[in-house]
Amino acid sequence: MMQNYKDVLAEILIDAGTLQNRVKELGEQISKDYADDDLLLICILRGGVPFLVDLSRHITTPHMLDFMAVSSYGVGKRESSGSARVALDLQTDIRNKHVLLVEDIVDSGHTIHAVLQMLETRQPKSLKVCTLLDKPDRREANVPIDYLGFSIPNKFVFGYGLDLDEYYRNLPFVGVVDLEKYKPVR
Repeated sequence: MMQNYKDVLAEILIDAGTLQNRVKELGEQISKDYADDDLLLICILRGGVPFLVDLSRHITTPHMLDFMAVSSYGVGKRESSGSARVALDLQTDIRNKHVLLVEDIVDSGHTIHAVLQMLETRQPKSLKVCTLLDKPDRREANVPIDYLGFSIPNKFVFGYGLDLDEYYRNLPFVGVVDLEKYKPVR
């Protein structure tokens, strides 16, 4: 059984109010940038879902949603394996569409880099990245981030879509894991 999150929470890095204010600002900026264009938001499952839902509510320009399941992490892992595996591909043809890839976090950059390369071959009109969190200190692959929620330090985080052994994606804040108290689910 998973530990109670309060037992492994070292600190709240970004509180719920600050998160929601920034998501609203991002939605407003995206609405301005795509005011005269249809937009397709592609969410990377599962971590990006809470961010996508909240962001979508603040985008006033017409837009569609689609999803991809891409993984480079496993249960109990804190770092990317460096290779991306597509478990669920898009249902939408993105040729000649404005595409915004919505992600929860850019860490090493390997996963997003691989997804961008794959999507680019499908000839979208434009392809940009919106991420809630960025860990620039961990970057190993060059990833252009067009819309950024927060740049964060290299800490193990969870909440607001980010899981802790697949749990606690539902928390309204981003917290830091106390690594001395955390015991991975096996």
